[in-house]
Amino acid sequence: MAPDLIAAEILRQAEAVGAARSLCPSDIAKALSPDWRPLLSSVRKAAIMLAVAGRIDILRKGRPIDPTQTHGVIRLRLRTETEAPIQDET
Repeated sequence: MAPDLIAAEILRQAEAVGAARSLCPSDIAKALSPDWRPLLSSVRKAAIMLAVAGRIDILRKGRPIDPTQTHGVIRLRLRTETEAPIQDET
């Protein structure tokens, strides 16, 4: 699936729930295909691209992280101006 389509779905869902709520990458993948598991790595890559561009935050344990340090369980939300990404503590 095209990265632009995945990025558009991430932004669509993030805008729908607003910056106060976050999304699981699997929510994005499930919206794109009934066979969603193979899409998870592509969703994560698109999320990293959007985070680097300043469009969304990638969260670990509810806090924004540096998108270049993305690993493990993450969530996605619209970028908030009040919180800057932090370095991963793990």
